[in-house]
Amino acid sequence: MDEAMLAVFRDLLKYDGRFRVAFFFLTLTLLLAVLSWFSPYPPTRTFMTPQDMPPSLEHPFGTNSRGQDLLWWMAFAVRNSLILGVITAVVSRLIAIFVGLVSGYRGGLIDRALMSANDSFVVLPVLPILVLLSFLLQGQLSLVTLALLLGLFGWPWDARLIRAQVLSLKERAFTRTAVYSGTPPLLLTLREHLPFVLPVVFATTINNMLWSIGMEVTLSVLGLSDVTVPTIGTTIFWANQHQALVAGVWWWLAAPILVAVVLFLGLYLLFSSVNEFIDPRTRLRRIGA
Repeated sequence: MDEAMLAVFRDLLKYDGRFRVAFFFLTLTLLLAVLSWFSPYPPTRTFMTPQDMPPSLEHPFGTNSRGQDLLWWMAFAVRNSLILGVITAVVSRLIAIFVGLVSGYRGGLIDRALMSANDSFVVLPVLPILVLLSFLLQGQLSLVTLALLLGLFGWPWDARLIRAQVLSLKERAFTRTAVYSGTPPLLLTLREHLPFVLPVVFATTINNMLWSIGMEVTLSVLGLSDVTVPTIGTTIFWANQHQALVAGVWWWLAAPILVAVVLFLGLYLLFSSVNEFIDPRTRLRRIGA
């Protein structure tokens, strides 16, 4: 399995320029997140550095009006944003896999019931619901709570993709062979069908992380999350609160925007590359076969 994964990574790195760019961008992002464990400044402390210093060798991203070094603040921000994206993706993938596998394989009344619930979640206005929940929680929407909520709303589209693939797998010879041999339905779906849907799950995981981080940025800029926790969104929130552009502290906004562009481009290019790699015809054409 490890050799197969290495072979896939090698092929993508060799033949797909988008994957190379994504690998470079995401490596930079992860290195920045790792720096948070070596920060000389606690993320919650203010006035630890001179205020409003422009980018320099000593402060590569500059400092803000709260006396914080933006490089180290952004290191915590990227780490927390990635944690939120991963938690959301894990929760939503578990729900999507369960609904997609069960609905696609069992069919009948169970399929109709699960797809009715699925379609109900599809049409729900997620942002207004999150805004309402944030007001009810009085702005104390923690990072983990927000990630869990996003995970509960982020699964329906991907569950439909998994269901469609299972509907096709159910009609194949290996499924009939497993049924005739007496394999229990749960074991059959996990052993025979799940490996086929894992590439789709991986590709949609990246897309789900993009969506969740974007939602967090939206809520934080509006001040509807826990703004004391460093994230990409809360960085922009505090810059707006201190009127950074009016005060000429442009680097306070430039730092989170630059990091967000690198992160979002890296995830998007990785999603596009992996999504295309899943299609064997496209993969063969890319390597010249």
